[in-house]
Amino acid sequence: MNAHYIGLMRFQVLGPVIAHDDRGEPVALRGPRYREVLARLILAHRRVVPVGRLVEDLWDDPPTNAVGAVRTFVAGLRRTLEPDRPPRTPPRLLVTEGLGYALRPEPADVDAWRFDDALRAAATLSLEKSFSLLTDALSWWQGPAYADFADAEWARAERARLTEQRLLAVERRAAAQVALGAAAAAVPDLDSHVAEHPWREDAWGLLATALYRSGRQADALAVLARARRMLAEDLGIDPGPALRRLEDDLLRQAEYLDPVAADPTVRVWEQARAAYDSAVPPRTRTRLESTAGLMRDLAVTGGGGLAAARAHRISAVAAADDLGDAELTARVIGIYDVPAIWTRSDDPAQDRRLVDIAEKTLLRLPVHDDADRARLLATIAVESRGALPVDDPTEAGLRPLRAARQAEEIARRLRDPALLAFALNGVFMQSFQRAGLAHRREAVGAEIIAVAANSKLATYEVLGHLILIQTRCASADYRGADQHADAADALARRYELPLVEVFTTWYRALRTSATADLAAAEAAYVAAAASLTGAGMPGLERGLLPLAQLSLALRQHETARIAAIDPETDWGPYRCWVEPVLLVARGELDGARESLRTIASPPRDLLFEALWAMVASAATAVGDRETMRRARTQLAPAAAETTAQSGLLNVGPVRAYLDEIDAALRRSSVG
Repeated sequence: MNAHYIGLMRFQVLGPVIAHDDRGEPVALRGPRYREVLARLILAHRRVVPVGRLVEDLWDDPPTNAVGAVRTFVAGLRRTLEPDRPPRTPPRLLVTEGLGYALRPEPADVDAWRFDDALRAAATLSLEKSFSLLTDALSWWQGPAYADFADAEWARAERARLTEQRLLAVERRAAAQVALGAAAAAVPDLDSHVAEHPWREDAWGLLATALYRSGRQADALAVLARARRMLAEDLGIDPGPALRRLEDDLLRQAEYLDPVAADPTVRVWEQARAAYDSAVPPRTRTRLESTAGLMRDLAVTGGGGLAAARAHRISAVAAADDLGDAELTARVIGIYDVPAIWTRSDDPAQDRRLVDIAEKTLLRLPVHDDADRARLLATIAVESRGALPVDDPTEAGLRPLRAARQAEEIARRLRDPALLAFALNGVFMQSFQRAGLAHRREAVGAEIIAVAANSKLATYEVLGHLILIQTRCASADYRGADQHADAADALARRYELPLVEVFTTWYRALRTSATADLAAAEAAYVAAAASLTGAGMPGLERGLLPLAQLSLALRQHETARIAAIDPETDWGPYRCWVEPVLLVARGELDGARESLRTIASPPRDLLFEALWAMVASAATAVGDRETMRRARTQLAPAAAETTAQSGLLNVGPVRAYLDEIDAALRRSSVG
């Protein structure tokens, strides 16, 4: 397993493509082809680029040794980018995965990625901070994006996208400058901007507004007249509705154009924040509850928001716990009722700490405080995802399951829809005591949808649909799963829940894999993996793409493809269950037997059946009777389910693996 890469290299693509070392000095990249391979891998944004695609992108007419040349370029780049890597240790920055390569710098180590993040962040900041951030971000541009490869077809779309992002940043910076009362200072830059990009009507409107707010009404109207002429002469079109309305508003001196006016959303937010700051002292317990509420809302805004929410949430919980007030701690923990669908933790250590504090708080909480007690129990159930004991259940191991049931019982007694939805989320997370329980999760998902729809709990309504995608996949009911995916996407668009798309995109890749050929299915999974970049869900991301690719090859009995998988592939937490399959495919049967001899049961989560099916495949191949019997015992309850899948990947029918085990056991008995 590759170690986490801690960036020592920084990469520039906003201008000429350059790599800088930890001292900020450019490093020698040998030749233009090396620089082009580096640029092409940066453009992939940490995703794998197949060797075949690199060959197509580098040459119009590839030479016969093109694949070998690409490997030479990659090897040279590795020596340059990780000069201190000890011999025979796996690379951490430029890695091999499957049939391709991926560059895995940290997001802050590539200027284009930092620029994208800055542009997104600026939209959420105060005017002052937005203006400052955009000013810094625009200073990172040292020329056109990927300037060395202006004619390269592979760079064209990304160059166009980044150029559009830069123009948008220029305009947003100017808009902030105008709103901050510095309209006159914004005029020169805006004038140059519209001269270079006369088709951007928003920029013309900004320039006219800046002139008007600078006391130059006549110049503002003249600018709009100039825009009208240029659009007519260059593009043969009239100004759009926004510019026409602005011209009318300038003529009638509309009140909103007054220089002291500001964006109403920004104004309301700033006024409310100022009132809160003045009314609520810094060292008050109310602030901890408010922080937890903000983190709950932040968690559903996207990957950066989710990661920040997790970090600040645990800080608020720990601070409340330090005060020794059980009721306050229970409220701070329970406010964060963010729905959870994936059954592997993004931060196990943090989740254990949270569960420990919740269990300690339960013991201190007054017995009559049922609502807070239920929220603590639901939190324990949700945050103990995948923690059910795998072989020898103990009292401690079953606590999360009991917590889920107790939370549900209290919520039903209190008739609190929001509390019931949260408790049912805990029930779902603890519904993996054994294989073959998709029908139970089906009932949980359906009830969550009913409760959430009646009470306008949009995030939980989405959760219910995502659960039903998984359960419908277990019976290969793709038409039903499609309907739930569409419903989840519609709710996500309506309520601005961008992370939902991660799961629906992966489901649609699974859907493709059920009907398309291997190449199309693999392409769908590679595209789906892109949705995980920056999603803030490492518990879902690590190892999932190679696991999905392996499932495709396993279902179609593509042994040669499995054998060709790069040994340096990062399988994340799934390596020990994948290793026997890889060894069998490579003909290393003794190694596979040794690996199976000590293999542990997979965690009881959404991939429980799929991983046991992989183990069963390897065990039947080498005749390991003990492991075959273990696998049969674990998989038998799922025999009635059509496929062993999680809504994200599919290893094929459980019945097929059971039949293979039975046939192998009969053969060995006869022998």
